[in-house]
Amino acid sequence: MQPDEVTLRTDAAALRFDPDCGMIRGLTFFDAGRRIAPLHRVPWLGEALPADLPRHLRRMEGDFFCAPFSDGGGAAPVPHGWPANGRWRKVAVAGSVLTAVLARDVQGARVEKRLVLRDGHPFLYQAHRLTGGAGRVSAANHAMVTLPSGGLLSFSPRARFRTPARALEPDPARGRSALACPAEASDPRQFPAAAGATIDLTVYPWGPAHEDFVVAEEATGSPLGWTAVVRPAEGDLVLSLRDPGQLPVTMLWHSNGGRDYAPWSGRHRACLGIEEGRAGHILGQDEAFALGGGIDIRHVIGAFAWHGVRVSAVTADGAHLTVTGEDGHRRSVPFDLSQLYPDGSPP
Repeated sequence: MQPDEVTLRTDAAALRFDPDCGMIRGLTFFDAGRRIAPLHRVPWLGEALPADLPRHLRRMEGDFFCAPFSDGGGAAPVPHGWPANGRWRKVAVAGSVLTAVLARDVQGARVEKRLVLRDGHPFLYQAHRLTGGAGRVSAANHAMVTLPSGGLLSFSPRARFRTPARALEPDPARGRSALACPAEASDPRQFPAAAGATIDLTVYPWGPAHEDFVVAEEATGSPLGWTAVVRPAEGDLVLSLRDPGQLPVTMLWHSNGGRDYAPWSGRHRACLGIEEGRAGHILGQDEAFALGGGIDIRHVIGAFAWHGVRVSAVTADGAHLTVTGEDGHRRSVPFDLSQLYPDGSPP
């Protein structure tokens, strides 16, 4: 535990917030007498690392906020921006609500973080507000799910799945990527592989050692964006929820032993990034947030007990979220839709 971490806890969830780089650590949900800790942490925490390694990579765990995302499509000061590499100050806790302000601005914009846990709710509600500033900026949350025994993925309606122009690891002397780049498919179960044939992206892992990145674009008119990851061996379900009008893509980072150089060294495995955002530069598109006024970026992540069947549907009203499995099994849990849509319902 870092010396200045701040803890939030309810009867349904707990977390530690690290003001250094804004990492959400130890996110745990309590359900049916069980502790569910679904998020990933890198294996080199606490090791001596190269001095030029970005700060977020040194401490990477759980979830964190990026603005800009990646290199921002231009000259970002640091990879994933200051929210993921800088200091958060004015950390305050009122009950199970935490607020913090980034010590540095993002293109002149003030960045405020708000984390909310609620009794009985198996969710972490997040909001990041950017006020003022100039120009355009990409942004995304960077949640990482740990899948040591594999998982089954499903999604809200998607228009297509795409890889960027260049693979994450194109040099075989440093690592390996397995998906064709650039490529796209409307069916994630039949995505083009670099070596020919296709790969089923709804099953993880799908390769022995690879580093890949896929962008899943939401279908037009989808009211609720969701990604569901069933972990059959653990008997649980991880959900990532967003407003697709605000965050139109889910970026899937498959990190499973595909990088051979330090600090990865072939040991970073079983990590699936579910990175919800607006980051069109990844695919060569001009899609970003316009700074100058106020932007309130919302994201929800949760987990609860579930049998080992892939999810077929997720719906929400003002008080509950209902998940339906491919076998027809349903489970409803408390959910505050206003934390995702401030007016209480999708537009």
